[in-house]
Amino acid sequence: MHKAEPISAGVREKTPETYRRSPPVQVDLPESFDRMLGELAGEPVLGLDTESDSLYRYFHRVCLIQVSSARADYVVDPLNLPDLTPLGALLADPGVEKVFHAAENDILVLKRDFGFEFTHIFDTMLAARILGYRRVGLAALLHDKFGVELDKHTQLTDWGHRPLTSEQLSYACLDSHYLSPLRNLLKVELAARGRWREAQEAFSNLPDTPYVAKSFDPEGFWRCRDARDLSPTELAVLRELYLWRDGQARAMDRPPFKVVGEECLVRLSREQPGRVADLHLGGWQVRHFGGGILAAIARGKAAPAPQPPNRHLNREHRLDPAAVARYDSLRAWRSRRAAERGVEADVVLTNEALLAIARAFPTSFDMLDGLGVIGPWKLEEYGADLLEELAAAG
Repeated sequence: MHKAEPISAGVREKTPETYRRSPPVQVDLPESFDRMLGELAGEPVLGLDTESDSLYRYFHRVCLIQVSSARADYVVDPLNLPDLTPLGALLADPGVEKVFHAAENDILVLKRDFGFEFTHIFDTMLAARILGYRRVGLAALLHDKFGVELDKHTQLTDWGHRPLTSEQLSYACLDSHYLSPLRNLLKVELAARGRWREAQEAFSNLPDTPYVAKSFDPEGFWRCRDARDLSPTELAVLRELYLWRDGQARAMDRPPFKVVGEECLVRLSREQPGRVADLHLGGWQVRHFGGGILAAIARGKAAPAPQPPNRHLNREHRLDPAAVARYDSLRAWRSRRAAERGVEADVVLTNEALLAIARAFPTSFDMLDGLGVIGPWKLEEYGADLLEELAAAG
């Protein structure tokens, strides 16, 4: 078990002394893991965060799990610990409130890598959005609430590299260190503004966020910037370069953008060089990838032009005309209601919920409730308006 530098490393703090802590505890051995679990027993609220190596690996993974209680900050190293199952039991305990910022991503990667399940979540970003904050990133909230300035450079380091530096450990625990105090401030404000029930309903949906493996999309080249400005032959070349890049990234276990960036792929699709000497890339890229790039370009020049996938069309275009009219009406209502409340439109209802309602065309509270796309609070708050809008749109 190691100690990192004080929590003030890498930040400028103007916070009350009550928010200062001892240095974070690095948990990278079974005995320190067991000790942490013992110290966390009985804690009613925990702040949690994760760090991954997605900027450095194709097959990225959770590299750190930060856990903060009222007494200490822990930086758990899952790359060195053989079994994190007991931590999963803590995350699934309904008697312990787990505080995340932008919880959905952390929940998904922890489900993916460790099979964890969750209960009793408080999401500080979601709370800030429900309150109508315009700056909802954690760095902005910590600055505004506690006067903390984060050194974002450290966030971009390779969290999968070992050993971790004291700067990395100090930075990592900050994201969880302030979550409980931030939760306390936001909860008071939610209650004072009559939005606590709404927040509770939103939080209750987070544990059920399903992890769905994202497989490589061979049609993803259509999403490259300026791809739709290319000629048919240039598009065929772009497709081959896009497929080649993914295979190379997998083989090297590197993010695709660290093989060749999308802007370069589009440029190469236009230029279609036939010689290594004509590749306008970095020397390292030319040496390692020159032959593969030229071969992909040659395949693309000989291939038929790709056809745009139907799924790039907006989902509302696949509705019948009457449903499209209802959807447009609901979206207009949502914009008005969001403006009245001072929140972003999706805080009122998501596009997915509006689409489901527009398709089903419910005519009663029971039918609207039966769709399962809005909870009790939103049904009570918005149900009459939704039914009225649907009736008017026909």
